[in-house]
Amino acid sequence: MIEPVATATSLAAKRDALLTRLGAFRHPQERLQWLVEQARLRPPLPAELKTDAHRVPGCLANLWLVADAREGRCHFACDSDSHIVRAVAGLLCDFYSGAAPAEIFALPPDFLEQVGINQHLTANRRNVLSRVWERIRGFAEERDEED
Repeated sequence: MIEPVATATSLAAKRDALLTRLGAFRHPQERLQWLVEQARLRPPLPAELKTDAHRVPGCLANLWLVADAREGRCHFACDSDSHIVRAVAGLLCDFYSGAAPAEIFALPPDFLEQVGINQHLTANRRNVLSRVWERIRGFAEERDEED
C-alpha cells in the first residue's frame, strides 16, 4: 500500500510524496513493478464483499471497489483477480482514502501523467483508472450532498 507520509495532512502533500516516490524510478516498468508489489501487500477484500454491487463494470478483469464514509472522510478498498489491475486501482484507493469529499474534487488523478503512469498502461488499464476515479468521485459527491 502507498504509505502515508507522516506530515501529509492533505491530498496535495500525499500527491507530492507519491510523485517523488514514483519519480525515483528510472524506467516505467520499475514503477509498475513497485505498484504491483504494493498491491501484494494490500489485504484482500473479504469474499462477502466481492459481489456484483461492488464490482466495477467495464474492466476485463474482475475488480471490486468498496467505499465507506467515517467522520466526514471517504475510505476506499479494492481487490482484483489481476495483479496489475489491483495495483492500478489500489493506487487510487490508497491515495484518496482518508480524504474529505472537497479534497477529492479538488485533486483529480491527472497528476499521474507527470510520472508516466497513464502512458505505459494498456487501453484497458487506463480504463480501469478512469472507472475507479469515477467511482471515487461519485462516492465523494454522494457524501458531499449528505452534508
